[in-house]
Amino acid sequence: MNPSPRRALVVIDVQNEYVTGGLQIQYPPVSSSLHNIGRAMDAAHAAGIPVIVIQQTSPADAPLFAVDTPGWALHDTVATRPHDHYQRKLLPSAFAGTDLSEWLAQHHVDTLTVAGYMTHNCDDTTVKHAFDQGMQVEFLHDASGTVPYANRAGFASAEEIHRVYSVVQQSRFAAVLSTDEWLECVATGRVPERDTIHASHQRALALLAEGAAA
Repeated sequence: MNPSPRRALVVIDVQNEYVTGGLQIQYPPVSSSLHNIGRAMDAAHAAGIPVIVIQQTSPADAPLFAVDTPGWALHDTVATRPHDHYQRKLLPSAFAGTDLSEWLAQHHVDTLTVAGYMTHNCDDTTVKHAFDQGMQVEFLHDASGTVPYANRAGFASAEEIHRVYSVVQQSRFAAVLSTDEWLECVATGRVPERDTIHASHQRALALLAEGAAA
C-alpha cells in the first residue's frame, strides 16, 4: 500500500498581469481558473497542506510584471488567502533562484501540486524541475491557463497549447487532475493515476490505427 502523499500546493504567478494586464489568460477562461485556484488554496489550508505562493518579478522598466506595478501585484484570489511560504522569482521555474527546494525538504514534502500560470511556461518548468528532483508531481489543469502564440515557428491557440502540454505532463512528469479530482484525492487519500511515455505512445498508435480502419 502506498503511503499517503506529503503534499504542498505551489500557486505560481497568480498576478493581475494575467487577468487585467498585458498577458490575459484565454484558456481555460481566467474566471474559471481563478475560482479553482481559490478552491484549491482553501482545501489545502483546511487539510493542513502547506501553500506556497510564487510571484514573478521583473525590472521596473520591463513590459510585463514590472516590480511594484499593478500588473505585478498578486491577484486578490491569492492575496486575500493565507499561505505558508512566499517567494519572488526571476525565472520560469519556481525552484530557480529561490529557496523552494530547501523549504520543501525541511517540511518533508514529497508531492508537489502545481496551480497557477502559465501551463506551458512557469507551470511546466516547475513540474519538470520537481520531477527531476525525484518528487511526485500533480498538475491542476483547470486551475491554470494559457495564451496563444504566433512566431516564426507558427501559430498555436491557447486551447491547443494547454491541451498538448497537459497530455505531455501526464505522459510522465505529473498526474494531471481537475480540481475536483484533486479535492477527492486529498479527502480520501487516493493516489492519482500516473502514466508512462511508452503506454501513452502505445495508446496513441492504437487510436491512429482505429481511425485509419474506420
